[in-house]
Amino acid sequence: MENSLITRIESELLETVDEDYREGVKNYFSNEIDNYGVRTGDVRKLARRYYSEVKDQSKKDIFEICEELLETGISENRTIAFQWAHRLKAEYERDDFARFESWVEKYVNNWGACDDLCTHALGELVYQYPDLIENLKNWCSSDDLWKRRGAAVTMIYSIRNEEVLEEVFEIADLLFYDEEDLVQKGYGWMLKEASKKHSEEVFDYVMDNKEDMPRTSLRYAIEKLPEDWRDRAMDK
Repeated sequence: MENSLITRIESELLETVDEDYREGVKNYFSNEIDNYGVRTGDVRKLARRYYSEVKDQSKKDIFEICEELLETGISENRTIAFQWAHRLKAEYERDDFARFESWVEKYVNNWGACDDLCTHALGELVYQYPDLIENLKNWCSSDDLWKRRGAAVTMIYSIRNEEVLEEVFEIADLLFYDEEDLVQKGYGWMLKEASKKHSEEVFDYVMDNKEDMPRTSLRYAIEKLPEDWRDRAMDK
């Protein structure tokens, strides 16, 4: 059934290909992406519709179908897999972290895929089981770029739903000197999200660290702060 389902999904995707969009996506991700060329909104609509065919199966079976989709390496299939994984949130267990971690290791190869998984399915899981933040801290020293970015962006879900400011600063400290631009942007984004509820605390963190903080991270972190605060943060 799974192979037939995936075949039908892929056939429908191929009917809605936009070649201009396809090339635009490839250029946007510096050719790190293998995609059909279907707009994300259309992919998500299709994912919602086809989910009705699998929703009564066990979590284990749905995860296995997700992995079949991920194994294709096609961006649109990955979007569907990550969306279906998030729809299982009512059934999440702490041990699901290992599966999602393996997905980062095997199937994430650009920042869009990283953010899709980490700000939805993985973010929800960590929100439900806050002790898993310790696992994210371990990611901060990984050789895997996407784990390091993921450590920060996964926290965004919890930031929007819970008080995790102490953990946010701990992860920012662990990633502070990371030389990868995408990691700097990741933890800068995390700080920006935290600033929406904790503007003074984030401002103080930036001011205490601005002499050494990468400018990319700093600019992201202060984006939502008042203009005069931003000016002070950027002033050398």
